[in-house]
Amino acid sequence: MPDFEMTIYLAADPQRVWHAITGDEGSRAVMWGSVLRGDLTAGSRYEYVGPGQDGDETVHVYGEVLAVEPGRLLQLSEHPGPTYRENHAELRSRMTWRLEADGDDLTKLTFTNDEWSEAHPAEAETAGTWPLVLSSLKSWVETGRALPFAA
Repeated sequence: MPDFEMTIYLAADPQRVWHAITGDEGSRAVMWGSVLRGDLTAGSRYEYVGPGQDGDETVHVYGEVLAVEPGRLLQLSEHPGPTYRENHAELRSRMTWRLEADGDDLTKLTFTNDEWSEAHPAEAETAGTWPLVLSSLKSWVETGRALPFAA
């Protein structure tokens, strides 16, 4: 399967979009109730934690912050949470958010999910899941409401 990449435009400045991606409120609205936890500095560990099979503190994905430029770039390694796969540490991909100002109050967001480890079970789902997440992010940033499936 080829890498997943999608570009969208949001009617907001890059700082507002950045806050929606990294802040609790936007993350919770768009990522099925999960929040991004961890220090967003290169080399640090992060987790998306929220309601799931292990209760309200289920670790859905985790990994390492690979690169960060606030308001411009967030790159993370990704492993499925331990509750989902016994071999979770062996399964890996990379997620990259690139934000660029494109005029007044307009952000070009390019999201890439690549560098999949062999036989990663989520790879086949990515082409269906990420367009939903990114569309919900756009809706939340522009209207304050995520799409209904993200509630």
